[in-house]
Amino acid sequence: MEILFVHPNFPGQFRHIATALSQMPGYRVIGVGDQSWMKEENRLPDIPVIAYPPPGDSGLVLHAHARGFDAAVRRGHQVVSTLAAYKQQGLEPDVIFVHPGWGDGYYLRDFFPGAKVVGLFEYYYHPRGADVGFDPEFPSSFDDIFRLRTTNATQLLALDSCDHGFCPTNWQRNLFPEVWRPRLSLLHDGVDTNVVAPDPSAQVTLPDGTQLRAGDEVLTFVSRNLEPYRGYHIFMRALPEIMRARPQCHVVIVGGDGVSYGMRPKNGKSYRQQYLDEVAGDLDLSRVHFTGTLPYETYVKVLQVSRVHVYLTYPFILSWSMLEAMSAGCLVLGSATPPVEEVIRHGENGLLFPFLQPARLAESAIEALAQPAVFEKLRAEARQTVLDAYDFDRVSLPGYLRLLGTQ
Repeated sequence: MEILFVHPNFPGQFRHIATALSQMPGYRVIGVGDQSWMKEENRLPDIPVIAYPPPGDSGLVLHAHARGFDAAVRRGHQVVSTLAAYKQQGLEPDVIFVHPGWGDGYYLRDFFPGAKVVGLFEYYYHPRGADVGFDPEFPSSFDDIFRLRTTNATQLLALDSCDHGFCPTNWQRNLFPEVWRPRLSLLHDGVDTNVVAPDPSAQVTLPDGTQLRAGDEVLTFVSRNLEPYRGYHIFMRALPEIMRARPQCHVVIVGGDGVSYGMRPKNGKSYRQQYLDEVAGDLDLSRVHFTGTLPYETYVKVLQVSRVHVYLTYPFILSWSMLEAMSAGCLVLGSATPPVEEVIRHGENGLLFPFLQPARLAESAIEALAQPAVFEKLRAEARQTVLDAYDFDRVSLPGYLRLLGTQ
């Protein structure tokens, strides 16, 4: 069976399943991605990759709300234009897995009519009741609402371009219009729980030379980029009180200075610097460690030495890092927002607090840092939750095989 994985940043969410299928007899796996997005360090051994050139600007004068859709159409066309030469050489996949959020999947079912096209659908925007307008610090306008309505055109065409789809969490699935939900399965891409596991002997050397080990008083925060969508501003506002109460605590903050979601800051600073400046005078900065992005192995070590791991998000896409923290046996102190509440049950496998209340975050963090033994059961239950519901080998791989029609 020949399987194509299409993702502009291949392998993206397909890392585990593409690797697994490439190692199983009877499957030939090929990746497709944007040559300007894919990174050499993320390449998967023994999986050939077809790189398509980034789509250029249309050169047309477009309404601001239509630019994203125009870019998606051009990307979708670029994908099939690049694959045309390979089709002439005999490429005829049986199944195509695609992340169609940027338009990559628009024309694949037409171009390969014999293939089953399965899409990963992460998010359908709502003008109210989800991420938009959730944080009063960043109010939405009617123009924002109109823009999101247009943004969903990309998702609607993508839904119609796939034979079937899947969503990582039930909350994310239920954001899509009801008429499309029968075509959407619930399937998370999974966690490698063999790699991300508790290690009582773990130790890590941070980029600034600080050495930490399991058992130390360590508070961790991880986000791809340090930004409001992932609650970085709330976390920073809770830090002064936490550090005053816990004078031996080291704080490790992992993440970049870019913006993955939402608007860019208007003052020319990064969000990291903006909110650090807000509280820096009340912090012992010798105990606050900004690491930037880390190699995966080092990131896992950070989770393994954590005493308390803080995870916040708007009502939005659930981050891998929260599930990986649970898999590593962290005590996760998470925001009481969907889809966090779909995974964490307060007092059973983690702790929850109201997103917009940094004082509540500080209160819970101080208690958890001071009494680690009290919360050992929650750490074990967090690990068990991931093993039962999100483990790649036990849960996700069989789900993918069902989508392939081989189970």
